[in-house]
Amino acid sequence: MVVAVGSVALLPAAPGRDGPVVAAAPSTTVPGPSSLAVAGAVPSPGASAPPQPTRLNAPATSPSVGVPPAAPGPASAPTPDDATRPLANIVPGIPPTASAATRRALTARLGSLRATYGLPGVSAAILFADGTMWRATSGFADVGTRRRLTADTEFAVASISKTFLAALVLVLAEEGKLALDEPVVAYLPDLEIDPTISVRQLLDHTSGLHDFFYDADIDEALLADRKRAWTAADVLGYVGKPYFKPGTGWHYSNTNYVILGRLAESIEGVPLATQLRARFLGPLGLDHTRYQGVEAPLGPVARAYRFDGPGLRLKPIPLSDGSDMVPFTSVVTAAGTAGSIASTAEDLATWARALYGGSVLTPASFVAMVTDAQRTAVFTPSVPYGLGVQEATIDGRPTLGHSGRLLGSRSVVRWLPNEGIAIAVVTNQSRNDPGLVARALLRVVLGTPVPCTGCAPAS
Repeated sequence: MVVAVGSVALLPAAPGRDGPVVAAAPSTTVPGPSSLAVAGAVPSPGASAPPQPTRLNAPATSPSVGVPPAAPGPASAPTPDDATRPLANIVPGIPPTASAATRRALTARLGSLRATYGLPGVSAAILFADGTMWRATSGFADVGTRRRLTADTEFAVASISKTFLAALVLVLAEEGKLALDEPVVAYLPDLEIDPTISVRQLLDHTSGLHDFFYDADIDEALLADRKRAWTAADVLGYVGKPYFKPGTGWHYSNTNYVILGRLAESIEGVPLATQLRARFLGPLGLDHTRYQGVEAPLGPVARAYRFDGPGLRLKPIPLSDGSDMVPFTSVVTAAGTAGSIASTAEDLATWARALYGGSVLTPASFVAMVTDAQRTAVFTPSVPYGLGVQEATIDGRPTLGHSGRLLGSRSVVRWLPNEGIAIAVVTNQSRNDPGLVARALLRVVLGTPVPCTGCAPAS
């Protein structure tokens, strides 16, 4: 399998094989040699919304409430187990921060988890309610050269990219440049899709559009020339028959977000990478987040690795094509606006707090983003899904976020609104779920799971 963009946290703990089928929840069938799945725990109903502090792009006269966007991080690599970064205005609630003992325990736990799951490398960050950050790394960015990870090492984050694009589309809607329930063809008249498909249906995967990564021939094409740069037109040529009529079902599809990328570029008249940097990456100080294939690395890069089985003694097989795109050029550019961003754990945790904590969207847009999961629930998606957001539970605690998977790279980011905590875990492998790492780290911070009536198990 070449790519599976969008797998979610909290799958069974048994190590797996990089194979043709992505691990999924028991009720989810994942077909195809290049299959993609969004699977995981079901969140508790009625998850509370996070506070609404000052948002990006707001008028200068807007009132400042709560936590403003994070300041840029330091350019140099921090110490691995005790890096902190204060943010203004402490968020009321728990937990306020981590003690020195907790920080040491988190760092030690990360190292043991890397060994348990046979990860070439892993980087994790937790942004606490008072704005302080714990971050640590374990393992290697390049196994062959024994180059170790640092806090600013960039990983491919695959479908976490969708959170940036979804936020952009919602901001464009706030500005009156598009309407969520307008047909997509009203903005892209030359696009050959069902003319009733709306922007909203692309965002929440109810369009019915077939995922091009499910095409049986795309693996061979992508592997035939790993250095080839693909275009949106190239991948849309692999879109098969629709899964269902628009608005009558739910199926995760990267095709939706490739089209959304084209939509945003058509409306603004500038490349998506430029828009994301101007709107989000620059203002939030996300100094190690970039659009691969367009922007050059902003720091060291973690090479991606696959394995031929579950054995922890198996040697990782590198996937690099010699470029700075991970895992390799053809699959990154094929994912395009659906999954080509590279980032760090710290940047992703900062982004999660900004997006789900209210610094990016208006309250109305935020509510639209998360409550859309109630609309899609009737179709029983493999994980509750709103407008570019997964709503899952971790040990009974509601979370918002997303996960991502490309062959050789797997990542997860979660915001816990009740605790005011953001966590991100990025890895340079794809056989084991980093959501298991995130859950274990949160247990160090939060202790035992909380009772959750109606929550589905995390398997």
